[in-house]
Amino acid sequence: MDPIKIMVADDDNNICELLRLYLSKEGFEPIVVGNGEEAVARFETDKPDLILLDVMMPQLDGWQVCRKIRKKSDCPIIMLTAKGELFDKVLGLELGADDYIVKPFEAKEVIARIKAVLRRAGLSQKEKIKEVSYDKLYINMENYELRVNGEQIDTPPKEMELIYHLASNPNRVYTRDQLLDEVWGFEYYGDSRTVDVHVKRLREKLDGISEEWTLKTVWGVGYKFEVKQHHV
Repeated sequence: MDPIKIMVADDDNNICELLRLYLSKEGFEPIVVGNGEEAVARFETDKPDLILLDVMMPQLDGWQVCRKIRKKSDCPIIMLTAKGELFDKVLGLELGADDYIVKPFEAKEVIARIKAVLRRAGLSQKEKIKEVSYDKLYINMENYELRVNGEQIDTPPKEMELIYHLASNPNRVYTRDQLLDEVWGFEYYGDSRTVDVHVKRLREKLDGISEEWTLKTVWGVGYKFEVKQHHV
């Protein structure tokens, strides 16, 4: 199996070398470039699986590179920005950035963020048909549709994403932090109450619907979508 390729686009040689060492140590294949134009060119030739993209770079800045790449690819992009630099989070999300990290940073934090973004990206790639069904329950993420007993139930997007994530991995136990990481991403990191509130709301919609599955609390650990028999 080929190693996952991570492009580091930054004009700071020290940062590039540090990230190169850590990425190699983690089993990734680093591709290091020093300016925006080179980043676009190497993206075409090297086909990285994820890009660490500095906002302030010569020739083309990170925003321009992000725009160019997003026109042709949904490759995950993590923006790197120095503390004090103007970083418009809304602009970053509109352009399609998946996460951002403020310098100075710990290399271990960057690796953790990379792994989290890759997990989310890998999940979406695996699930081409984004739907799942069980007895009296149907979830379709293409149009964010939840049906119970054939009746469509109005459900907020994050509740949909949470129940879909759990139901797509039946009987697997998730900690609250795992769910925050894989469903919410970086914005809600550490706020486990967010998960509890969404599970409670889902239970109000789903409890007692079927004897074949249930949204179960695993005390001291987290939650799972428990099924007696997994319907394919």
